[in-house]
Amino acid sequence: MKLNFSILLVLTSLCMQAQKRPVITFNYLLNEMVDVNSVARWGQPEYTMKQVSSYDRRSVSPEKPGWFANWDNNQFIREEQKTGHTEYVMMDADGPGAIVRFWLTMQSDQGRLRIYFDNEEKASIQIEAYDLMKAGFNIGNTLLRYHHPDMKRGNTMYLPLPYQQHCKITFERTDTLKQFSPHYYQINYRTYVNGTSLETFCLKDLVAEKSTIEKIETKLESPVLGNKGKEIKSKFSLDSNKTGTIDLPNCSASIQQLCIQLSAGTEEDLAKAWSLVVLKIDFDGHQTVWCPLGDFAGSGFGGRPIKSWYRDLDSSSKITSRWVMPYQKKAKISIINKALFAVYVNVSINVGDWKWDEKSMYFHANYKYEENIKDVATSEALNNAPIDQNSPIDWNLITIEGKGIYLGNTLSLYNNMDAWYGEGDAKVWVDDDTFPSEFGTGLEDYYNTSWAPVRIYQTPFANAPRADNESSAGFNTLTRTRNLDGITFQKSFRYDLEMLSWKGGTIDCAATTYWYGLPNAKSIDNEREQPTLPFSTLKKR
Repeated sequence: MKLNFSILLVLTSLCMQAQKRPVITFNYLLNEMVDVNSVARWGQPEYTMKQVSSYDRRSVSPEKPGWFANWDNNQFIREEQKTGHTEYVMMDADGPGAIVRFWLTMQSDQGRLRIYFDNEEKASIQIEAYDLMKAGFNIGNTLLRYHHPDMKRGNTMYLPLPYQQHCKITFERTDTLKQFSPHYYQINYRTYVNGTSLETFCLKDLVAEKSTIEKIETKLESPVLGNKGKEIKSKFSLDSNKTGTIDLPNCSASIQQLCIQLSAGTEEDLAKAWSLVVLKIDFDGHQTVWCPLGDFAGSGFGGRPIKSWYRDLDSSSKITSRWVMPYQKKAKISIINKALFAVYVNVSINVGDWKWDEKSMYFHANYKYEENIKDVATSEALNNAPIDQNSPIDWNLITIEGKGIYLGNTLSLYNNMDAWYGEGDAKVWVDDDTFPSEFGTGLEDYYNTSWAPVRIYQTPFANAPRADNESSAGFNTLTRTRNLDGITFQKSFRYDLEMLSWKGGTIDCAATTYWYGLPNAKSIDNEREQPTLPFSTLKKR
């Protein structure tokens, strides 16, 4: 009887756990995109984030030549011979899972894309082009948009595509005259823990969820404060090297929205102030945010306007941050003026209720600045290994120890060259990776555009608010924040960027990384009391 009773308890527990797990549907994922609180709690059910891309397959190990190889197109997992044609496999992943970002670009859209779900013989989705805009998805440009509507064009799609058992994506070349023209891709997908139930996507979902899609797109384009809690206001006039502080209520709560309006005596001073006035936030006695205001906003040097899902900077010099920031007992916000002149700050904070539990995570924004980073010409790097003399470097934006989720970064830089600086690939290492979980295809590709140099653009999850010159010389800012494509990590996280360029030279770069972590998670090296700040004049030429 004791044995039977024990078995009954186990079965009862398993049934209760199964009942708690939601079924992941197309509708569920759409609504998760605009659930502002979800990113601040460790996700249930758990998932890992992976990426497949057209990175150069000669890159096999950081210890071997070819690590910085740069032929990042027409690279596929394998070829499959079908009756009368060949299909090149781009993605082949077991479920349960969901595609959450699909980026591609090309010089010729001739071809045929196929998406196979759950080991089906005939693809559920067949696209008569290498162009997602021709897929027939009746959605707006918030979830699917062109990069460049011309001969060199590309798309980024955030429409989530769940599947229960398996997903395979292939490309068939249909124009033999153009079959070797460049085709690039990055596909980010979640793989949920075994036992998670998903409803596999079908095209009928687009009709059934049309109103939901429209509502989600409206929210992503024009976010509004959802949880209206207590508003706390404060104004500071800060002389050079002075600090203003705001103590938040001593209880379990969360910052739901943070607005900071910055002004200075002259327009020139204000442009400098965005890089020299620092936001510092302490949660429960631990500093988790130390970042110049312009970089925190994703705007970078000079305070150029930005409009995105998580944060805005408008023409009145007001930052609106919608990063939800929970804390258990106490929190303090500090504004530190490192400029040589006075600034004026108007702060408004919306503090809402939060039930702190074992899944709650702290918000982090870590900042790093370095001048004269060597950016090697791609022609000199093809067969180099990192140990070789004059080899390129993988510049480390951040290394984190602990458990959490990575949600994006901002690169604000000064390009000392007169040509494109961003040929290098983003490399993301998670937990026990022996090869990166993400291996990119170029800097602009990571930020949801293509065919450098960068043009100014604004979208909910990726922006280029500043690009001073057509050649990319001078100041540039690129930012991408992540949503369903956030990268979870159990033990560690590292983000590196290859320093590769068209001609070779140097850049001065400020990098801000946004992430959430369980209480013991911390960044290595970057979470200093006072990281280096950039040159005070912000004039290089």
